[in-house]
Amino acid sequence: MTIFPLSWRGLPRPALLGLFLFFCAGFADGALVPFFPLWASSEANIPIGAIGLLFACYAGGELIAAPLIGGIADRIGRRPVLILSSLGVGCGFIALFFVHGVAAIAAVLLLTGMCESVLHPTILTAIADVTEPSAHPRWFGMARVSSSAGQILGPACGALLALVSLSSVFLAGGGMLILGGIVMFVAFAETGGHAAVDTDETEDEEGLSALLPAFRDGRLARLLVWVVLFEISGNWIEAVIPLYAQDAGTLSPSGVGTLFAYAAALTVGLQMLVSRFAETRSALWLTIGAGISTMAAFALLVASPAMISLVAAVSLCAMAQMLVGPLVPTAVNVLAPVSRRASYMAASSVAVDLKDSLGPSIGTAVYALAPRLPWVAGIPLMAIAALGLGAAIGRARNPVDTVEDEAMPGSAVENYR
Repeated sequence: MTIFPLSWRGLPRPALLGLFLFFCAGFADGALVPFFPLWASSEANIPIGAIGLLFACYAGGELIAAPLIGGIADRIGRRPVLILSSLGVGCGFIALFFVHGVAAIAAVLLLTGMCESVLHPTILTAIADVTEPSAHPRWFGMARVSSSAGQILGPACGALLALVSLSSVFLAGGGMLILGGIVMFVAFAETGGHAAVDTDETEDEEGLSALLPAFRDGRLARLLVWVVLFEISGNWIEAVIPLYAQDAGTLSPSGVGTLFAYAAALTVGLQMLVSRFAETRSALWLTIGAGISTMAAFALLVASPAMISLVAAVSLCAMAQMLVGPLVPTAVNVLAPVSRRASYMAASSVAVDLKDSLGPSIGTAVYALAPRLPWVAGIPLMAIAALGLGAAIGRARNPVDTVEDEAMPGSAVENYR
């Protein structure tokens, strides 16, 4: 109530609908991610070392599609992209309930990832279209709260469905995203982002470099390199804990879902409080704090797979994400020209896609070598990543201090000044 007025009336409707779609996506992710490794190893009979490769197919679809269609919302508008992508991802999740065999599962995950590649960045772009730049950190924080609210109900629902069949969680996750697509079709009004594109600029900057600005904007590329390293290191907790807890006999599949629902509940309860606290802190201070929190989680997991260690580890990891989560889209939005906002957001989502691809595949492969090895290796990697990411975000959020900060007309840098 300290963030928004007492009434929701007057708040931009597209942004509120974007928060709802984040909730739907969070529900789907929460229902899928904790149970997918368990389903793959028990019901699909896939070797543990290969489970990460299936995760990589999902993220690989995003990586393939992002350079080609990542900026499509700048061209055809936000509304059709949100509708089609949410429906596509929902149908893909539902298809997992029916397919059998590694090849078929990999193909479905690849196609689903291609649809998902534009979902989250387009939601963030629509929110940025209709809110003031000074309010972006709070709105992006609210987006994390909405996603985390879904991630409470998703694992909780998955925990109940897992008592019947692990594969049934795919129906719940897919159905929620189809609902989100229907709501977007009925209620979402175009935010006019595509109308802001300068025609001459669009004609001059066609092709891959226009759709994936990291290839032509060194500031963004340097930022995203550190985002990738930070996210991959932190992702091992989410990707490996289900296997670690099950093999140690600490948690059942339902218990894993409850654990991740608890972590999401922490984010819902504390994100906006943490965001207000973070407003007066530097980016380097925040990323170092997030790094220390994640390294402490790794140390606890090295010590023991006991319940108290698992709960403390996911709590520390959630706190780290609360500190860093809103910083990245805010920094990317500062760098982005208004006419390329969706393209820049799509480029930043590639970093998350790499996390979803390389994080589980590397983490599960390392886990197959030794159960505690991911936590031991994660400590030095996180230390390096936290320092580098803090410095990169600080430079991005203060473009007047960089050499490459010539502001284009109507750009976010010019608005920032």
